[in-house]
Amino acid sequence: MKLHNEKFETYFSSVYGDRWPALSQALEASETQVLRKNIFADYDANDFSAASFNNCFVVNPEINVHNLRDANETQVFYKMDPASVLVATALDVQPEDLVLDMCAAPGGKTLILAEKLNGTGQLVSNEYSNARRERLVRVVREYLPHDNRQNVFVQGKDGNAFGRDKADVFDRVLADVPCSGERHLLENPEEFAEWTKRRSENLAIRQYSLLSSAYLACRVGGQIVYSTCSISPLENDDVVKKLNKKRSVEFLEFPEASKYPFLEKTQFGYQILPDRSEGYGPMYFSIIRKLAADT
Repeated sequence: MKLHNEKFETYFSSVYGDRWPALSQALEASETQVLRKNIFADYDANDFSAASFNNCFVVNPEINVHNLRDANETQVFYKMDPASVLVATALDVQPEDLVLDMCAAPGGKTLILAEKLNGTGQLVSNEYSNARRERLVRVVREYLPHDNRQNVFVQGKDGNAFGRDKADVFDRVLADVPCSGERHLLENPEEFAEWTKRRSENLAIRQYSLLSSAYLACRVGGQIVYSTCSISPLENDDVVKKLNKKRSVEFLEFPEASKYPFLEKTQFGYQILPDRSEGYGPMYFSIIRKLAADT
């Protein structure tokens, strides 16, 4: 039975216009995921078909990938939305970078960042929620060989603390912040029934606080990627627009954008929506360079 919330329908109809019926239907469909191969796992993936994302493969329902490990007991595949792969890639992590993954659970993006570092630099994978942090710790242990996780530090701080305690420290900061997550909201009838625009507006206040912390924690010349899995502009471009008004930043193009025709440009970033991809997303991200220190 199709869930219905008149306020939800009215708001997003006003945002997406004639596109909304198709997008709404796509949000209700099952999420399309891929298997991202762990580069640290010694495993021949010939039994899997390549997906249109680097180092990703099509899910084979006949194979239980959770049990696939190499001879060193390293987990081989991580199942994730390919839109998340693009977000982690957009941070453009380089060897020796000091990297902060501010809201890191469940861990798929952290694995990609750790792969980019390849045992160099330092990655702080932070998750405030105890339960989600436990899962993050398991992912790091199961997917990263011992030598490649010595520079990965799982922490449990409020993300707002980094701007205060670690100002101008990190070369790269990923702020994949808590959001409305409308696709998952549609799977929870009780929560969906309580949705209001005010809820999104309140989340945007928290999101801006986390983005501001990410900005402060980033060094001058460093890069921040702000991302959500929301379809609401209140939580996406509007949050970034506020940072643009108050801080010295510039917005960068995603160098790989031309490879993905479903990637839609917004005022300050990009979005991936399931009605115009192959069921990927939703995902929004903005690539931000910090231009000057605060005085």
